[in-house]
Amino acid sequence: MTTTTPAPTSVAQPTRRRSATTVIVLCWLIVVFDGYDLIVYGTTIPALLAEPGWGLTPGTAGTIGSLAFVGMLVGALTAGSLADRLGRRRTIIGCVAWFTAFTGLCSIAPSPEAFGMLRFLAGVGLGGLVPSANALTSEFVTARRRSVVSTVMMSGVPIGGSLAALIGIRAIPALGWQSMYAFAFSGVVLLVLVVALLPESPSWLRAHGRDTEATDVERRFGVAGLPHTASHHRPGLRTLLRPPFAGATVLFALASIATLLAWYGLGTWLPKLMAGDERFDLGSNPLTFLLALNLGAVAGSVVTAWAATRVGPLPSAVGAAAAAAAGLAFLVTYPSSVTLVYAALILAGVGTHGTQCLIISAVATHYPAQLRGASLGFALGAGRIGAVAAPQLGGWLLGAGFGVGSNFLLFAGAAAASAVLLLVTHLATRPASTRAVVGELAH
Repeated sequence: MTTTTPAPTSVAQPTRRRSATTVIVLCWLIVVFDGYDLIVYGTTIPALLAEPGWGLTPGTAGTIGSLAFVGMLVGALTAGSLADRLGRRRTIIGCVAWFTAFTGLCSIAPSPEAFGMLRFLAGVGLGGLVPSANALTSEFVTARRRSVVSTVMMSGVPIGGSLAALIGIRAIPALGWQSMYAFAFSGVVLLVLVVALLPESPSWLRAHGRDTEATDVERRFGVAGLPHTASHHRPGLRTLLRPPFAGATVLFALASIATLLAWYGLGTWLPKLMAGDERFDLGSNPLTFLLALNLGAVAGSVVTAWAATRVGPLPSAVGAAAAAAAGLAFLVTYPSSVTLVYAALILAGVGTHGTQCLIISAVATHYPAQLRGASLGFALGAGRIGAVAAPQLGGWLLGAGFGVGSNFLLFAGAAAASAVLLLVTHLATRPASTRAVVGELAH
């Protein structure tokens, strides 16, 4: 008689297989909420200026608008490195919880001082979201698809802005400006989904000696075949500002500053600009112009994603920034046709937001995985300098009596500067042999 030894049973429990699309969709929803919060202040500025007892002027309203971007600057500069050290997942969860709480609390702010402080605190959480979410999604797609996915994912910003404009058209007259901020508490639903479904980056896990967990994540999300290149570079600002990365780091940062000055300047002041000059009194609700800008930005995400796969993110970014400058410069002429105004704003939306999407794509492609979170955080964090300056500069120009056209001229100039900087970045980051050919042709 022979006996058969039963096969050993594994003590490991089977894990549920998911798709990399889960990561992309969750991070896209995060960016939608980010976009809503960034644009919501612009929708409420006219109501806040009329709030009894607050005594706001365009200048003080600009200061409050800048406070959120100061917070975003702090958040972006710190969260990028934290994501590289503590993990993308934990950083994202913390940021979502943080901005949901403080944006919602703006709805019960008793004074402009309290409101401004809450906007600053909300900005800290918001600033960490985009670099962390982009760094995470880049780990779940191939290098070929990275530009498309990062650009399309960033369409969440103008979609969130469009949502803010659409809600504001109905909610502000009926429920007051407070309702726009109370809506942010719905982010709790997103927080639950993120905690339940969002994985950690395989590259981050491997960099911290957790190879078994990394393999499990890759298997469950169907990305086991993706290369996760190791790098001897340590994450941090010092590495980004040393060769061979220093030149690109500075140029990407300057281009982000100029681009975000134009984008967030428009997002903050456009409703007030369109309502503040009789030459733009074309029978439309001022928030519909903000909606046109954001819909143009949504289209820009699609157009630039297509262009990035054909000619690369940086050449596409040069064209997008130039288009934004042209559209904004046209508005300085005060076109009398509402159709032309909408067309110019759509073009401005395509160009400004599309440029920033392409900058993110270029940064995510240029740096190795271990530096991706820090590099995105630095580029976007430095760009917040432009975002901080935009509301304040716009308020000063209006308060000084320079008129609506001065704002459009300022934002057009910023977009043009971005186009020049991105062209220099493109030439500086091309292979040496290609640059040599370009130099010979130039002579």
